[in-house]
Amino acid sequence: MLLAVDIGNTNIVFALCEGNAIKAQWRIRTDAQRTADEYAVWLFALMGQQGFAARDVSAAIISSVVPDAIFALKTFSRNYLHCEPVVIANGAVDLGMAVRLDNPAELGADRLLNAFAAWESWRQPLVVIDFGTATTFDVVSGAGEYLGGVIAPGINLSLDALKHAAARLTGIAIAHPEKVIGTTTIGAMQSGIYYGYAGLIEGIIRRIEAERGEAVKVIATGGLAPLYADATTAIAHVDADLTIRGLRLAYQKLKDKK
Repeated sequence: MLLAVDIGNTNIVFALCEGNAIKAQWRIRTDAQRTADEYAVWLFALMGQQGFAARDVSAAIISSVVPDAIFALKTFSRNYLHCEPVVIANGAVDLGMAVRLDNPAELGADRLLNAFAAWESWRQPLVVIDFGTATTFDVVSGAGEYLGGVIAPGINLSLDALKHAAARLTGIAIAHPEKVIGTTTIGAMQSGIYYGYAGLIEGIIRRIEAERGEAVKVIATGGLAPLYADATTAIAHVDADLTIRGLRLAYQKLKDKK
């Protein structure tokens, strides 16, 4: 099996992949100080609970937007899985998708993988929205080129900023309010975050389509994607496993090129 590891700014996702299937997934908070031994203790315990063992893993691929966290996971792969991991750290990796940025190395690995996986599935003009630490929009042409995108503050970041800026605004859960006009402070905050980001999504997609002169299919991923798919008809499809699927496809693509 293939171990796919996605190192994000907030969490690291570990997934066991076999063929086209994702057999299991686990996540842990991103901490660049964590050691290879700590990863082994934590991951193997969870794998064992679901009937998997280290010997079941024959290959590994790692994507990262946190450079300082890569070394320990490469060491973990070498010492405990006995394989040299493939590492995707930015958009300079050649997956057969042209990256039309001034500097392709600026493109985060997760955004490249999301665009790559979405294109492999849909093969049409696309926008991928990832509801992560930042809310990102990645644009793919009908020819399968990565054209660029938009980066906005993540929903939780915006909520944290609102709480820290105003002493009387307490912590709330992100939810779908029944009405836009809030009649309590919490209700007003929930409405502002929920409908505010729904409007941001619709506005950016509308402007992208106008700039490109064509309609796009919008794919959403990330933890809050299902919540916002209910907020707007702009989102056509939710794919919670898009980045992991991109890692699996990237591994096969790079393996076939050797």
